[in-house]
Amino acid sequence: MAQQTVTKEDFESLLMDSFIDNEPLEGAVVKGTVVAIEKDLAIIDVGLKTEGRIALKEFGQAGRDGTIKVGSIVEVYVDRVENAAGEAVLSREKARREESWVKLEEMYNNNERVEGTIFNQVKGGFTVDLEGAIAFLPRSQVDIRPIRDIAPLMNVPQPFQILKMDKRRGNIVVSRRAILEESRAEQRSEIVQQLEEGQVVDGVVKNITDYGAFVDLGGIDGLLHVTDIAWRRVNHPSEVLTIGETIKVQIVRINHESHRISLGMKQLQADPWDGIEAKYPINAKFTGRVTNITDYGAFVELEPGIEGLIHVSEMSWTKKNVHPGKIVSTSQEVEVVVLEVDPDKRRISLGLKQTLANPWESFAEKFPVGSVIEGEVKNKTEFGLFIGLDGDVDGMVHLSDLDWQKSGEVALEDYNRGDMVSAKVLDVDVEKERISLGIKQLATGETSSAAGADAAGEAGGLRKNAVVTGTVIEVNDGGIEVRIEGTDMTAFIRRADLSRDRNDQRPERFSKGEKVDARVTQYDRKTSRIQLSIKALEIAEEKEAVANYGSSDSGASLGDILGAALKGREEK
Repeated sequence: MAQQTVTKEDFESLLMDSFIDNEPLEGAVVKGTVVAIEKDLAIIDVGLKTEGRIALKEFGQAGRDGTIKVGSIVEVYVDRVENAAGEAVLSREKARREESWVKLEEMYNNNERVEGTIFNQVKGGFTVDLEGAIAFLPRSQVDIRPIRDIAPLMNVPQPFQILKMDKRRGNIVVSRRAILEESRAEQRSEIVQQLEEGQVVDGVVKNITDYGAFVDLGGIDGLLHVTDIAWRRVNHPSEVLTIGETIKVQIVRINHESHRISLGMKQLQADPWDGIEAKYPINAKFTGRVTNITDYGAFVELEPGIEGLIHVSEMSWTKKNVHPGKIVSTSQEVEVVVLEVDPDKRRISLGLKQTLANPWESFAEKFPVGSVIEGEVKNKTEFGLFIGLDGDVDGMVHLSDLDWQKSGEVALEDYNRGDMVSAKVLDVDVEKERISLGIKQLATGETSSAAGADAAGEAGGLRKNAVVTGTVIEVNDGGIEVRIEGTDMTAFIRRADLSRDRNDQRPERFSKGEKVDARVTQYDRKTSRIQLSIKALEIAEEKEAVANYGSSDSGASLGDILGAALKGREEK
């Protein structure tokens, strides 16, 4: 047999054919021809040694039917050139996916919308076919508001926004909500441009919250704040509004940047504060309803939209440190007096106690100075006793008015809370709400004692501005108590009256048994009350010294004058 000679050209041709046959097609998308259709499979020739088989269902997109026939040219993905059976492994679905990824990446980079079809429900959301590429649609991205029935959206081509792409992992996340929000924003902007502040429109109550209600104005929502529902106090919008109700509102304010609209209902009604000063003159009485109680007072509605405040200090003449809720209750009808009206700040100050008689005025009328009263000891203090009196008021018996013979501190020990005592009314100060009482003025033989005291007082020169000598019988932080010589009377000299020099106004510099001179600054024969002052005596003596020694001709200095005054006092 003759040996065939292979030329160099023939060898190069065979080598090139070998390279072509072994060109790496795996993982690539190529075009092929449908050479046959067997049952549910299509036989595809892509130029390899053998054909490949692809299920017919791969030629239809999810939710769409795909039809092919013998001779159709299709793009397929070469998974493997040859499997164990010697056939090529092809995929139409992977080819479509590869083609879609390239297109979707370009649209994603350009922030363009893509069209897809929701075709299946999975955990946490849904799957969407984006013309071959499968994307995930989270449940939160389906609509602006949660929807219960997704069926109307299934298998319907619609636009989506790609939120995230990861080709390495094969992940695509899309959103339908972003498309709706963008459309809604455009619609809101268009509607807002047609609205004006002050315009009156109809709206439907869409939602109610604690702070107000959201009203649909036909494609855009406005907020009707609870304070703009009515001129009167509205505790919760549900008291006035119901969801689905159509109401007439006025556009109070529009924010064109955020598209926020503030609405009002009360603005469509007459302002009850117009002419308020004429309707509610000061000192006039009115009846109102308690609407709210706070720590600092109670609000009273005088008419719808008009409220006034009863401050806690204006609630009771005698209950000073009591919570307003213990004096009045919500919804209670009360009579009040107008104290002040401020139309600019929309405030009315009311008084509750002013509708009742002033108990100090009533007491002064019923028990004038010199009257004898009886009451219960309410409290003991370092200053004396507090006695409960008619009209729920208290009177005070000072230490110096407890006993003629005993010191105030000693006499105070004879009394306890709850004791019933009698006392004489010494003074009533209505403005300062003070009642001064005296017990020692009711000592046995008061008439004769008082007369004797008056006689002794006259004999001893007890009158205003007179100078008396007293013996210190008690010393305390507030001053000293002295017994006036020649009488059975005692008097209390306050700390401020112990000396003209503030540094010497110290009770501790005096001791029991020490004699002191003082000037009578007040003497009431009727109540036998006497007030003494060492300070007043010092001032009077200094004036006298200046008058006697201070002439320009004498040539005396101020030191000489004071020295002479002191010497004269020592001689006395």
